[in-house]
Amino acid sequence: MKLDNNFDDFDALGDEHIGTSQDTPMRSDAFKLTNEEKIDIIKDDVRHIMETLGLDLTDDSLKGTPNRVAKMFVNEIFGGLNPNKKPSASTFDNKYKYGEMLVEKNITVYSTCEHHLLPIVGRAHVAYISNGSVVGLSKMNRIVDYYAKRPQVQERLTIQIVKELQQVLNTKDVACVIDAKHLCVNSRGIRDIESSTVTSEFGGKFKDMATRKEFLDYIKLDTKF
Repeated sequence: MKLDNNFDDFDALGDEHIGTSQDTPMRSDAFKLTNEEKIDIIKDDVRHIMETLGLDLTDDSLKGTPNRVAKMFVNEIFGGLNPNKKPSASTFDNKYKYGEMLVEKNITVYSTCEHHLLPIVGRAHVAYISNGSVVGLSKMNRIVDYYAKRPQVQERLTIQIVKELQQVLNTKDVACVIDAKHLCVNSRGIRDIESSTVTSEFGGKFKDMATRKEFLDYIKLDTKF
């Protein structure tokens, strides 16, 4: 979609939740500032927003909000923008010669819609077939969490998870399905609290319908303890 400087076009893109790239759009100078410098700047911006809305920041409940929000943005919910926080995913030889798919299902996803900065909450299901290497189970969760902790569209998040695991494991045989609720749909706009969004990315052997069906059947299993 080609856009000019018409803000109505940009609003339409955001309301339709359309992404523009597989990589997170980042400026070349994204890491010139330290985290502390970013927090100081964002704190002032949040204070200005709140004051513009008419809130009294001398109130005990509100006076700490700008600083809390700034720290949350930099250190927590957008921490996945910082490449220094990218999880190291060491691989190991598949010495036990396990040749079937490995599925890590029901990975919790907390992300943020890049169009309205509202939460995306759901579950990711990730699978791979080893070509000689395996990765620690928790690293799959950490990779999901790393790419989720940034302004996102769900399609991009799904692709980024698959691409990262393909690189780590040196195989195309990786798949990911995400089922999530978007509060920009559930709490504003159409305000449909029941709907969720499902995205998928299938690489290598998972493009085969039989392998794909096996993966989808696994994630339907009801695991109870």
